[in-house]
Amino acid sequence: MKLLILGSGPSATAASNWPRAPFDHILAINNAWQIRADWDDLIFPYDFPEDRQPEDLQPSQRLIDQTHFVPAQNAFGGFVYGGATMAFTATYWALHALKPEIIAYLGCDMVYPKTGPTHFYGQGTADPLRADISLRSLEAKSARAQCYAARQGCALVNLSTERSRLTFPRATRSTLAGHFPGAVDPTLMAHAEIMEERLNYRTPTGFHDHIDADVTALDAIDALWLQAARLSSAA
Repeated sequence: MKLLILGSGPSATAASNWPRAPFDHILAINNAWQIRADWDDLIFPYDFPEDRQPEDLQPSQRLIDQTHFVPAQNAFGGFVYGGATMAFTATYWALHALKPEIIAYLGCDMVYPKTGPTHFYGQGTADPLRADISLRSLEAKSARAQCYAARQGCALVNLSTERSRLTFPRATRSTLAGHFPGAVDPTLMAHAEIMEERLNYRTPTGFHDHIDADVTALDAIDALWLQAARLSSAA
């Protein structure tokens, strides 16, 4: 399966007139369902306003909320380590539920300029600007997702041409078939997992604001994920 994940970044509107091919499945995040009508799944957090959700669903369309994605992300270590942004949550849910071979991202760059539009619909609230222990390094969370995807035989690529916090290789629709799971370091990946297990910052509900985290330890884990994905520094 080739999966397209559509975020709400300004670049996401490029997909509005794309043909369905080469994608087999489209997963929209939050407001991105408005970009094209043929999405398959819409994923959103508990506080996504009802009046922004689609009213009429096709039989093939599903709404994915916290009852679906919290168990999925917990299966990959939880929100503290995996990153509490919907882009990464969508990734882990997709790896868990859809088992794709390729995940291509558009509008998920998580770059929010001080001037100009931050989202395809204008100005919006940006998750990565929150003071959250899981968002200290978006690049490390990206590398972590890349490692877990590679373990599952899935390649992650970024279709955006804009500046991005995602560390995935750049791609185009026509070059998707030429991308394969990244070469990750299994020893470093195992070391990062052991360190996560020792810290045990588990968040079964998805909420973790109560955790008095050892940020030094979290930063050390982030550095390991970057190295495991063979990324010597932040993108």
